[in-house]
This record gives sequence, structure tokens and C-alpha cells, in this order.
Amino acid sequence: MAESVLPSTAPIPTRLIVHRGSRKLEIAYEQEDTFILPFEFLRVYSPSAEVRGHGPGEEVLQTGKRDIDIVAFEPVGNYGVQPHFSDGHQSGIFDWVYLYWLAVNQDKLWKDYLMRLEQAGYANGRDEPMVTIEKTRRCDAGKP
Repeated sequence: MAESVLPSTAPIPTRLIVHRGSRKLEIAYEQEDTFILPFEFLRVYSPSAEVRGHGPGEEVLQTGKRDIDIVAFEPVGNYGVQPHFSDGHQSGIFDWVYLYWLAVNQDKLWKDYLMRLEQAGYANGRDEPMVTIEKTRRCDAGKP
């Protein structure tokens, strides 16, 4: 997983809009640009132990999340939000620091995710293993 240092503080979003049709979360900040994060991106970078593991090197590559939806989106105190995804995953709490870090590092993180998928044998569909073509020898009818 791409590693970058999380900042110690981050701005608090002024607006969060869940766009279910396009499967994207819109995050606006007072002094910053507006960021658009796809649900798939949020799901594969969930801060939960199920995704991140319990330490470096224990991350679990998430596959099959292309068509993931957010079915509920709850505030958590004054420090973050907790999306409930359509695959039943709901244990990741996105605090403001982590959510902002995801937003500003989205391009780098997404490229890293796609690279890890490719290395694991997933391509194009992101949801299905890469098809490998086995070499077969040609045989004439009746002859092996």
C-alpha cells in the first residue's frame, strides 16, 4: 500500500454530499478545493483493520468493489464519518485527517491500488482475475 505520512491536523469539511447515482462522495473545504472521491476508492482504502490489517505488511488487497454503493453515511462525533457499504462493510471510521489525506493523495493512491491489483493478477475489470492463455498444441483428428 502506498505510504505517506498523515498530517497531524486537517481542515474540517464544510460540506459532504453522497452522490449515489455516480457513486461518488463530494467533499468541500472552506479554504480548499472540492474533492470528489469514488465509493470504490473509499472502500478499498477503508481505515478498518479488515482492510489495513493490524500493522505494516498486513494490508488486505480489496477486489470486487467496482460497483460498491454507500447505503448509509453516519457522522461520528465531531471528528469523522462512517460509511456503510453495500457489501456489508461498515467498520471503517474516516476521521477528518484521514479523509483529507485520501483526498489530496487520491491520484497517487489510486495508481498504487491499480498496480497492486495488476501484480496480483487482476486487470481491466478490477473485479476478476486476469485471464491467462495457456499454450496448447494442435492435434489432428484422431492423433494426440
